[in-house]
Amino acid sequence: MKDDLRYKYKILRKYFQGVRREEADRAILECFCAAYGNYESYFIYNSTGTEADTKGIIEWLISQNKRVYLPRVQGKDIVPVPYGKTVKGAFGIQEPQGEPYVGDIDVTIVPLLAVNEDGYRLGYGGGYYDRYLKGANTLSVGLGYGIQLCSDLQQDGWDEPLKEFICERGIYSFGRQ
Repeated sequence: MKDDLRYKYKILRKYFQGVRREEADRAILECFCAAYGNYESYFIYNSTGTEADTKGIIEWLISQNKRVYLPRVQGKDIVPVPYGKTVKGAFGIQEPQGEPYVGDIDVTIVPLLAVNEDGYRLGYGGGYYDRYLKGANTLSVGLGYGIQLCSDLQQDGWDEPLKEFICERGIYSFGRQ
């Protein structure tokens, strides 16, 4: 079931392009800055392919002198590493070099293929973010497009729900503190 949904939402995201995507990314950036700009530290994925753009968000956070951490895969886990020089890492994604950060991070921005009305996300199948979020003291926020809202998604016992989802339509809160 999840593999079928992954395929479906990859296709939907692939065809969400051009001006619509550019406008959606701008709206997400504006909404993000207004809603989450007062925090001090952020763990945010480095967007690739058809994912909602995080480059503009990262640039804005850096310009505001916020602490920004990017994920790096280490074995079966992801670790936050301070923003800086990157190299191609796991799955061909640019990952930061340097020592991992240990401690709380205010906001964690999580990639997804789909999210349901309870805040459970469909990721890429590796469980990296579920394992990270399980013990993290952070505001977990999914980032994507409105087309990624999904009523068919069922969660598994190991899935960690998001607290919020941000897209071009606004912010969806899932009632978790």
